[in-house]
Amino acid sequence: MMSWGYGYGPGNGFFGGYWWMGIIMLAVQALFWGLVIYFGVRLVRGSGPRNANGNGGSYVRIDPLDILKERYARGEIDAEEYRRRKEDLQS
Repeated sequence: MMSWGYGYGPGNGFFGGYWWMGIIMLAVQALFWGLVIYFGVRLVRGSGPRNANGNGGSYVRIDPLDILKERYARGEIDAEEYRRRKEDLQS
């Protein structure tokens, strides 16, 4: 009796009898979707604000001494006021 190409013997069936090709394709597909999910989560988590340590957080910590240094550098305050405020901040 002729099977007309149907069945599970060599040359028939999924990938012509090479069942291991199905396993490889499943692994490649799982790897693809795993990478899509990984980079999607990383993209969403990476867009948040950073704190002083560079880690994600709900707020960004700003050092008052850095603000004071910037104000002095821009000329908004003089040297005497800078020293006085710096002492207040460090005590």
